Amino acid sequence: MSDITEIEKQVKRRRTFAIISHPDAGKTTLTEKLLLFSGAIQIAGSVKARKAARHATSDWMEIEKQRGISVASSVMQMEYRDCVINLLDTPGHQDFSEDTYRVLTAVDAALMVIDAANGVEPQTRRLLQVCRARGTPILTFVNKMDREVQDPMSLMDEIEQELGMTVVPFTWPVGMGKLFHGVYDRREKRMRVFSPGEDKAGGDDEILAGLDNVEAAQRFGAEFTQAQDELELLNGASPEFERDAFLHGKQTPMFFGSAINNFGVQEVLDALVDLAPPPSERAALQRVVFPEEKKFSGVVFKIQANMDPAHRDRIAFLRVASGEFTRGMRLKVVRSGKELRPNTVVSFMSQRRELLDTAFAGDIIGIPNHGVLQLGDTLTEGEALQFTGLPFFAPEMFRAVEVADPLRTKQLRAGLTQLGEEGAIQVFRPIAGSLLLLGAV
Repeated sequence: MSDITEIEKQVKRRRTFAIISHPDAGKTTLTEKLLLFSGAIQIAGSVKARKAARHATSDWMEIEKQRGISVASSVMQMEYRDCVINLLDTPGHQDFSEDTYRVLTAVDAALMVIDAANGVEPQTRRLLQVCRARGTPILTFVNKMDREVQDPMSLMDEIEQELGMTVVPFTWPVGMGKLFHGVYDRREKRMRVFSPGEDKAGGDDEILAGLDNVEAAQRFGAEFTQAQDELELLNGASPEFERDAFLHGKQTPMFFGSAINNFGVQEVLDALVDLAPPPSERAALQRVVFPEEKKFSGVVFKIQANMDPAHRDRIAFLRVASGEFTRGMRLKVVRSGKELRPNTVVSFMSQRRELLDTAFAGDIIGIPNHGVLQLGDTLTEGEALQFTGLPFFAPEMFRAVEVADPLRTKQLRAGLTQLGEEGAIQVFRPIAGSLLLLGAV
């Protein structure tokens, strides 16, 4: 085991965040590009192309590949600028929102993706309310600037009015639609020029320094002149970025770009490292638990079955809350009092897994689960702790299920039990009879 100073050092390197949005705002595409720019993957996959050989890394289910949407939350770990980033891609569709709400309890920050053409949409509001209730810091990425979109100033005003947060633009678009030429970084005081359609990271982007750059004015004409005017207005009227306000969910740094064309992604990735907080303390019923503590503790926030169809397995996703996990260590399931000694704990790149020997507070790890672990379970080295904050919902929709072939009743019940353990549905069994009632949010 490492000493406390090593744990502190590792905790400070961690960034754990979720990407949230209304359906089709480009969340999974942005996830791919973040993986690409960090070096975690070499070629970005496709979300929409159903027959394409390359699918989005985070969309691993067959139904996700067929429909071009995210159905289950995915976890991906990558390293960038000496930080370990745990990235969680969540479903945008309301049908799968219960999974998203639980995932939001496991992160320290959220990246909100907004479609520049549609502005703030209903699911964005709902997810933001969950983040605000938990005091989760939020970064904003305005996507699809290469399409016909709303005026950036109007978008900024809409976000402030609809979501009740002060917006601080860190980058600003130069042009939009077919005349979108790139983004101007207000912190670095330079414009990054992009060429569309690139799906491979690498090569130096063209940089034009300064707001009074003569070459940029000549090349980009009216679009650059308009951006100059808007930036001068922002410099005079926009509030300064305050880290404390951001960490308390009162202020959001905003970035513009087009994820599918690699516009503005680099700035977002750098901001996640620079601005998003490392793991912080978590509340348990007994006390507050700090990430730098020597003793390990963690909470199960998700259970996923059949990630590997060949083995029909079940994986419990656990957020490490404190200390250091080492393979084979003795752990106590506080709810049941049972002891675990997990030897095949994994880290994730969506469906792909790698065996790990150690993990620190902030990391998301997977523990093979054969019915021992449930949603909300706390694991410790022996201390009786129960972490709070994992939401459970009253079902809003109900359906009765009866098997057509009575000989298949056992298989149906086993499958529904598995779905119930995942938290996707709630299964209600009558005292008598074979009819099952399913409830979902």
